[in-house]
Amino acid sequence: MFGGQNMQQMMKQMKKMQAQVQSEQADIANTEYEGKAPDDMVVVKFNGDRKMLDMQIKPELIDPEDPDGLADMILVATNDALKKIDADTEKRMGQFAPKGMGF
Repeated sequence: MFGGQNMQQMMKQMKKMQAQVQSEQADIANTEYEGKAPDDMVVVKFNGDRKMLDMQIKPELIDPEDPDGLADMILVATNDALKKIDADTEKRMGQFAPKGMGF
């Protein structure tokens, strides 16, 4: 059905694409993503593997009478960073997936 030459060329293209996918995955893993709460009250940094690298909290946000406010700001900043990871992953890896199959 396939000629030997066509099959070899197709395998070569597949290996090239696999190397490109692995390269993009490594780049994503090594990229830092920053998420912020309003007014930068909480700023978090994640790598592309979704590991938190850092968290900065403005001192004026720390109120012993309002722990829920601090928790809310941490959630907002964290979700912001994770959304950025998802968007960048979709942008970079989407080129390798058939239409309709997101990463």
